[in-house]
Amino acid sequence: MGKPVALTGIKPTGTPHIGNYFGAIKPALELANDYDARYFIADYHALNTMKEPKELKRLTFEIAATWLAFGLNPESTLFYRQSRVPQTFELTTFLSAFTPKGFMNRAHAYKAVVAQNTQEERDLDDGVNMGLYTYPILMAADILLFDTDLVPVGKDQKQHIEIAADIAQTINYHYQKEILRVPKPLIQESTELILGLDGRKMSKSYQNVIPLFATSKNLRKTIMKIVTNSQAVEEPKNPEGCTIFTLFKLFSNKIEQDELKERYLAGGMGWGHAKEALFEKMDQFLSPFREKYNQFIQDPSYIEKNLIEGEKKARDIAEKTMTKIRTIAGFY
Repeated sequence: MGKPVALTGIKPTGTPHIGNYFGAIKPALELANDYDARYFIADYHALNTMKEPKELKRLTFEIAATWLAFGLNPESTLFYRQSRVPQTFELTTFLSAFTPKGFMNRAHAYKAVVAQNTQEERDLDDGVNMGLYTYPILMAADILLFDTDLVPVGKDQKQHIEIAADIAQTINYHYQKEILRVPKPLIQESTELILGLDGRKMSKSYQNVIPLFATSKNLRKTIMKIVTNSQAVEEPKNPEGCTIFTLFKLFSNKIEQDELKERYLAGGMGWGHAKEALFEKMDQFLSPFREKYNQFIQDPSYIEKNLIEGEKKARDIAEKTMTKIRTIAGFY
């Protein structure tokens, strides 16, 4: 028995930010220590909202360069583009024949659009394409094709893993064989919430993000935009619940945190000083990764080479799964 398989899908729909690193990239890369870790760029998932070809390609390469910069090793882990593994879409069709429409009606993404349409008194399916509606089936195919044991996800994605598990169990029951491995979600509570510039969860939709690879100058400008209260310089300040201090803890050790905490409580430190302390720690941490990222993004042939090699391996694994399914289903 080899290591259990952990699969991570990465949708290329925006420039990576600090929240992406601590909430997804770092914990997913750490899985490679104990699992057969596999990573794919979910470019067909992105197509639901991203239909500009040049932008999709640019973001695909940005995502690839980001993960490579933070230590993804394409020689020891599987790294590929979803669109280059055609068995994914064959399996999607197969899974669709076993998936109740009710599953799709209850999917969070679809329900959210319907709820918004209801609130705004529009047709319930306004703005809904079949890609969005059947998103969970394609995601199930991504997972089930590779005998995945664990999928690291946020709470909002847990339902998709449950749907994939339900579909796999339905198929296994129908054929009275364990054709498909039943996956489980891996939710890491400690990395669930990274604060943005306005104190809310860091999110592109809130426009409150701190980009991972901004230049030092632009990083400093961004950090200086963090929302604070109107306390004067001489007033003691509470580090608990403070966005600046919360972010500082992500990039510092216990001694550094205690030192800044003392400055907060003693008074005499303005918010500008606190932001400067955060910038220095953040820039120190990000600089070597920024350098690697810039090297990769300026050499797209290197990224392409690694993706192509990973995609060949992915197709080989996927074909074994589909050969088994085609045989059991009666296509051979």
